[in-house]
Amino acid sequence: MLSKNLRALTAEFVGTLLFVFLGAGSVVAFAAAGPAAASIGTLGVALAHGVALAIVVSMTMNISGGHINPAVTTGLWIADKIGGRTALQYILAQLLGAVVGAALIKGILPEPAVTLARAGTPHLAADVTFMQGIWIEAILTFFLVSAVFGTAVSPEAPRIGGWGIGLAVFVDALVGGGLTGAAMNPARAFGPAVISVTWSGQAVYWIGPLLGAAVAAALWKAILLPRTR
Repeated sequence: MLSKNLRALTAEFVGTLLFVFLGAGSVVAFAAAGPAAASIGTLGVALAHGVALAIVVSMTMNISGGHINPAVTTGLWIADKIGGRTALQYILAQLLGAVVGAALIKGILPEPAVTLARAGTPHLAADVTFMQGIWIEAILTFFLVSAVFGTAVSPEAPRIGGWGIGLAVFVDALVGGGLTGAAMNPARAFGPAVISVTWSGQAVYWIGPLLGAAVAAALWKAILLPRTR
């Protein structure tokens, strides 16, 4: 019988692989469709990310907690909901899953679209500076991690599986997709960047999400989570 830890790490690996393949893959798919999909591109990509994450979190929640994001794992570690060693193992599994998911995009989807979309690697808009990108990603991730605490972590959370988290990603992607790509997830940015060898602005997708997750976790730990007697 597989150990609980191995099951959890496998769930994080497979879950992140699927999320990156479906999320970044949607960017590549709309690039392949060209002008015909321009009118629904932003909405379609946001919907693909949100629904994919909702399903992946729901299916892995009872195995690993459904983190699927190093920023979420870091936030839960800050809030003392996961140990440091386990958090590090989760993050490594997530990053590896993201690289494999992006590799599948490169290996399966049409090469011209993969190249054009840089395998779905997020990037800053031309008029968004490095610091603006960090703050945008931080605020978007603050909202996402707050949704994680409010809909999944808190004992007072409604029983809605990963759908609250998926909806948070959907809304964030609508708001920030055209500015930073609305990654909110270092693994989501890292995997496609490795496969496409595109490192421009990569630090934004680590600093911003980790900062936003840390602030959200501190707020929930200090004030918003119910006190245990």
